[in-house]
Amino acid sequence: MTEELIQAAKTEFDLTDPSHQKSVLDLAERFLDLLKDGGIEDLRNKLRAKGVPMEARMAGLLASSKKWMLENQQPRKVAVVFAMWGEQNRLLPKSENNPNGENSLVAKLEQLDWATKESPIDWHLYAVDDGCPHGSGAIAKRVASEHQLGDRVTVLSLSDVLPANDGPLAHLASADDSRKAGAIIMGAMSAIDDGADAVVYTDADNSVHLGQIGLLLQPYVDAAVPVVLGDRKHSDSVLVKEGARWGIGIKVLRHMQRMIGHAVFSQGILDTQAAFKLYESKLLKEMITEPTVYDFSFDTDWILAALKRGVDIEQVAFAFIDSAAESASITQGPMTTWETLLFGLEKQVRKYGFAEGDAAAMGAVLREEIKDYRDLEKVIDHLPPELEHAGEEDYGDPAIMSPEALRRWLQDRLASAV
Repeated sequence: MTEELIQAAKTEFDLTDPSHQKSVLDLAERFLDLLKDGGIEDLRNKLRAKGVPMEARMAGLLASSKKWMLENQQPRKVAVVFAMWGEQNRLLPKSENNPNGENSLVAKLEQLDWATKESPIDWHLYAVDDGCPHGSGAIAKRVASEHQLGDRVTVLSLSDVLPANDGPLAHLASADDSRKAGAIIMGAMSAIDDGADAVVYTDADNSVHLGQIGLLLQPYVDAAVPVVLGDRKHSDSVLVKEGARWGIGIKVLRHMQRMIGHAVFSQGILDTQAAFKLYESKLLKEMITEPTVYDFSFDTDWILAALKRGVDIEQVAFAFIDSAAESASITQGPMTTWETLLFGLEKQVRKYGFAEGDAAAMGAVLREEIKDYRDLEKVIDHLPPELEHAGEEDYGDPAIMSPEALRRWLQDRLASAV
């Protein structure tokens, strides 16, 4: 029976199509029916086989999440936070005039409701307007007011609390100066003040099905792990991502990133930017007292803060379907994105005392040789010979290319590009 369900599953998933949302949950429920007497590992092994349709693998992760939810006896109050900037279309349903509509707020409410039904897990959603010029906050409020689960969501606006005289947002002048992190921090602060035991953050779109929340909660509740990170690189994960048109020089940027952030990447934490993470509230409240950044490099800021405190961190598989059509990172351009990630990371490792040896040397190369994204644009289509055959396991290894060797290459490349 399991094999028949797998074979009949869809091979693709459309984030804008409500029927796809229903279909994957229906399949997850069918899997659950077959798992009433155990057999979760048997299902996982079947789903690891080559050629298994995407919908079946997603449904397997959803079934694992829900199975734990139904078996768990420990109550927890969980907050789910997301930031909104330029989400005016994805918050609304798909239509002729809104081809990229995902009805994403409604989808999140109904996904969380499905995941937690008949479970002692309580939840609340915090949607935070990050200074959106198109009124995402107002749209979210209207959508919530028209939905039967609307009392489960609080819509906040970052501009309402800025400028702040003290607290984690004191160094953020206005909502215009935030790039996601300001809104996530505000949502987390509100959730903690409301008594949440743990804070999960995600994206405003439908890329992460929140029916998977049990995957984050299981190690947090069962083993008291205070930091649980979704890992799209996990062998059991489902990852559908738009192919970014990086030039060959992306290897240079990854080499720099891995060496600067050695403290993170050496722990096997390779998917730092996944928007599916859980932090225990007491730890998070301490960690965000003095944020290093208010932009979207905050993921590594929080991970480094956790590593500095020596707490346990666990990574879990999950399904991620890229929602690229109206992504802010697409709007601002890939090299602006990489500028933010690299400079944010370099600043963070210095703050937390992880800038030592080759990490410090590579950080100095970044600060001294790269002015901004325009220099990165001059690099992205070029590659030093040392990195020509480099793969995932080679990035960040100074034996492959040292900081000084990369400095010399950057100087020559940037000089020739003038």
